[in-house]
Amino acid sequence: MKHGFVIVVLAVAQFVMVLDSTVMNVSISQVASDLGTSITGMQAAITFYTLTMAAFMLTGGKLGDKWGRSRAFRIGAVIYGVGSLVTALSPNLTVLLLGWSVVEGLGAVLVIPAIASLAAINYEGRARVVAFSILGAVTGLAAAAGPLIGGLVTTYSSWRYVFVAETIVMIGILIVSGRIKDVAADRGLGIDVPSVLLSAGGMAMLVLGVLQSKTWGWFVPVAPPEIGGVEIAPLGISPVTYLILAGVMVLWWFLLRQHKLAESGRMPLLKVRLFRIAALRSGLSGFLVQYFAVAALFFVIPVYLQTMQGYDALGTGLRILPLSLGLVVFSAVGSWLTARRSARRIAQLGQVTMAVGLLFILVALQPELVGWPFAIGMFIAGAGFGLLASQLGNVNMSAVEQDDSSEVGGLQGTFQNLGSSFGTAIVGSVFITLLGSGLVSAIQVNADVSGDVRSQVIERVEAGVPIVSEAEAEQLVLDAGGDEATATAIASDYADSQLDALKQAIFIVFALLVLSLFLSRNLPAEVSARREPEVEPEVAADGG
Repeated sequence: MKHGFVIVVLAVAQFVMVLDSTVMNVSISQVASDLGTSITGMQAAITFYTLTMAAFMLTGGKLGDKWGRSRAFRIGAVIYGVGSLVTALSPNLTVLLLGWSVVEGLGAVLVIPAIASLAAINYEGRARVVAFSILGAVTGLAAAAGPLIGGLVTTYSSWRYVFVAETIVMIGILIVSGRIKDVAADRGLGIDVPSVLLSAGGMAMLVLGVLQSKTWGWFVPVAPPEIGGVEIAPLGISPVTYLILAGVMVLWWFLLRQHKLAESGRMPLLKVRLFRIAALRSGLSGFLVQYFAVAALFFVIPVYLQTMQGYDALGTGLRILPLSLGLVVFSAVGSWLTARRSARRIAQLGQVTMAVGLLFILVALQPELVGWPFAIGMFIAGAGFGLLASQLGNVNMSAVEQDDSSEVGGLQGTFQNLGSSFGTAIVGSVFITLLGSGLVSAIQVNADVSGDVRSQVIERVEAGVPIVSEAEAEQLVLDAGGDEATATAIASDYADSQLDALKQAIFIVFALLVLSLFLSRNLPAEVSARREPEVEPEVAADGG
């Protein structure tokens, strides 16, 4: 491939972007302990990291058009490197949220769209297909390396060194990236600030609502926030419901504004007309579901392995490794199949394969982890992810003209990170809610528990102790004054409810993957190096 230097630089940047989240997930218990926070605190950090990227990715793409993609790439590398250094030095959750969830996230919104756009600019024809296949394979390689790197470094040293290394890598990228070919920047391009605020605000309200559902309740208020001793639950309805409705309304307002800006000849933040391209719609929805599934698994599985099974970061990384290996291998297989099978068939095979992998995982989830079915399930799920990763990036970029490549890079990053945010927030919150209710139920059905012990433990759980191991649940009852036999019986019942909670959370992912088959029907039968976008008429009702 000509200009091999460019794809190497872009691939290294892509590697760091993917590595970052997998390292944090596999080290979740140790990071929480080091920072004096809880698993739910880490769930918030992971969710807000991806939310920052989702909320500002469109803006990052537009800034790439305004400044030039190469310049945006370099500025993003600087911001990301600073955020990595702050994360490495974090003394508590607040500083981690600032360095990782905010600063790194803002750097990523410049880097990620620029990676896709610069790949499209620097390569044409078959070389461009190969470039996007390489980026997909690197995604898999980073996912494979992340659990091992995170596990090794966390177990034998500290997770902080991973972020120090990221800072050093970003300095290296900054030094060499000036040689990447770019197209002329549009210095006169205006960015509509109200659009930025509407898109970011709408997404933030949606994700925050989902994230807080485990505490405040979805519809019926459970433990809503208080102001001056007064619970905030208008009309007896949880604030979560209002946040989600408000988020939907704000995003609708955002779309209406984009239409008006386009009609008046001004530059919208999002070219809504792009959604009339059937292949792009299917490609973006594929990204949403794909990263929803992976983010959900990369949150609940490490929690299960570390909290319920007692594995350390390295043990967790080794048990996640089969998923990552499947991703690497089948990213390459998917790229090889591109010239032989349609993108639609390969992507649908990937969705079915991921779903089958989840069924194996569900079978393996027992009080004592059944090793081989679990490893096989993780590998199969990773294989499905790899098949999808090998197709969707090139499908999305091939669906539009080069002038829209930066916009599509931003859209792709938005859907990817919105999927990750929802995966961590929705599945994680359902999982945590079920764990809390499982512990409460185990206490309530035990006739040997005194009323005082029962009320003390339930009060502790509702105050925010839902994710505990079987041994910690037993100690919780003992600390409240329960006898040893009762505490053991309650802990055993709670262990059973833990598995039920995990299986129900993973089944949500399985169901979404099955439904996603309907979303992939508009993927192209062939993916050429540069195909003319097939824009549907405004009156099309079902997207063809």
